[in-house]
Amino acid sequence: MPEPDSGTAPKSAPTGANVAEAQTLTARGETLARSGNTDEALAEFDHALALDPHNAQALFARGLLYQGEKQHQLAIDDFTAANGLTPQRADPLLGRAVSYLALDKVKEAAADLDEAVEADPQNAQIWTTRGLAYERLGDRAKAAGSYARAINLRPKDEAARSGFARVGGKAG
Repeated sequence: MPEPDSGTAPKSAPTGANVAEAQTLTARGETLARSGNTDEALAEFDHALALDPHNAQALFARGLLYQGEKQHQLAIDDFTAANGLTPQRADPLLGRAVSYLALDKVKEAAADLDEAVEADPQNAQIWTTRGLAYERLGDRAKAAGSYARAINLRPKDEAARSGFARVGGKAG
């Protein structure tokens, strides 16, 4: 029998040391981002992703930075990649939906938000954003239902309360 080829692993597969270093760089990048050092944070995330292209947290965090800089297509690309690596997480879907809304791609945003509420039905921010998407699509019933769900989860959510009133929601 032939010997198994030890060189079958893809060359881009990160080593354990690279994964660990990428996680450290990601944590440092998140700290820098929180302190407002966007350029330095971006460099840390880029370095982390060069070491481990499958680092969903670095992709998500870099997407948030791009979103904050109004570079929505770059944010969408990172959120899409993070979602592919962590399909059961709602955060990349919510992030991508927010950027889709900023680019007036409302149908795409609504689809992501529908999936996000399935992944995390207790997240009021997702329900509020979903209400906004459906309000912009002209579906007042879905918008009101989404805003109502957000209010049930977070009664003092002013964005949800305002949206609920705009779409003619009836207090229950």
